[in-house]
Amino acid sequence: QVQLVESGGGLVQPGGSLKLSCVASGRMFSTYDMGWYRQAPGNERELVAGITSSSSTNYTDSVKGRFTISRDSAKKTVYLQMNSLKPEDTAVYYCNVQRGTGTRWFTTYWGQGTQVTVSS
Repeated sequence: QVQLVESGGGLVQPGGSLKLSCVASGRMFSTYDMGWYRQAPGNERELVAGITSSSSTNYTDSVKGRFTISRDSAKKTVYLQMNSLKPEDTAVYYCNVQRGTGTRWFTTYWGQGTQVTVSS
């Protein structure tokens, strides 16, 4: 079992920055993939950024150049640095860990979510 604890959300003005952190505990291995999802009211949950065990990253187009995902395997932690925030970034952000994608051993774990609100 993997437990995920998120922090760093809050209220910020447009153009501001926030850094989200997610600390994993339990049977978490560096071979697992990690990522950040978000969901705004009335919208579908979307993958914001993902990072593999080899530190390969991908981002949804709307955040490219503004957000940066990183991980610290020793600390079992994934981060999301968010710069130049826009009101449309407002959502609940969820940390996610996955293993065994495309296999019968697929398992996913979720954090509790942290609210990010971007407004004047």
